[in-house]
Amino acid sequence: MVAAQKVVFPTEGKHLLEITREGPLFIMTMVDKENRFTTEMCKAICDALDHVAEVVDKEELTEAALMTRGQDKFYSNGLDMEKAFSVPGFTDHTFMPMLNKLLLFGIPTIACLNGHAFAGGCLMAMAHDYRVMRSDRGFMCMNEIDLPSPLPAGMSALLRYKMHPHVYRSCVLEAKRFSAQEALSSHLVDAIAEGVEGTVELAKQVALKIAPKAKAGVFYGMIKEEMYPEISERLMMNAQAKL
Repeated sequence: MVAAQKVVFPTEGKHLLEITREGPLFIMTMVDKENRFTTEMCKAICDALDHVAEVVDKEELTEAALMTRGQDKFYSNGLDMEKAFSVPGFTDHTFMPMLNKLLLFGIPTIACLNGHAFAGGCLMAMAHDYRVMRSDRGFMCMNEIDLPSPLPAGMSALLRYKMHPHVYRSCVLEAKRFSAQEALSSHLVDAIAEGVEGTVELAKQVALKIAPKAKAGVFYGMIKEEMYPEISERLMMNAQAKL
């Protein structure tokens, strides 16, 4: 069996994530413990997305999909508050543009929720096309109301357009922690599985099933732009730089 190809990001200093490839499937694994978002983490994600897009374009792939995952009990535990807010405009200029890039990515995207997806981690998961969640450990939660912290327009739009109204209310006004079964019944995720490996394998199956849709080429991304114009506009409304 041929070993999976691996590319790490950033290429210098501490590695925050890696991209491995299994045929048409590109797997982004975040490896920074709780995978909290900082300027460095957001840039690494965007650089990794650019790398995948470049490979898909260069090889003219007609089947392709991106799956993201964390390790152990965390998918992502949200923003690193101290580091993130030490950078002026982090939310507007770095974090939300990263979400927008993922939201409109030009091939199918699948979030493999191997563990907790809190706050920014929940937002990143919801920016994907599909979600598969581990059933025996981990919650999806937006806990801004309990911090307390505001929820910027772009983040609110992402959740509002991706959730049913009553689920959105419970999510943002109650900071409800959705178990995998609750997330499935609330249509936050598309499938659930037990254990990390079981969840990864099911997410791969979902990804490979939808990967042939990448044959649409640039139209895949264009259709997503038409699906989510309001979300994208609000995510980018105050951005000064394109990641």
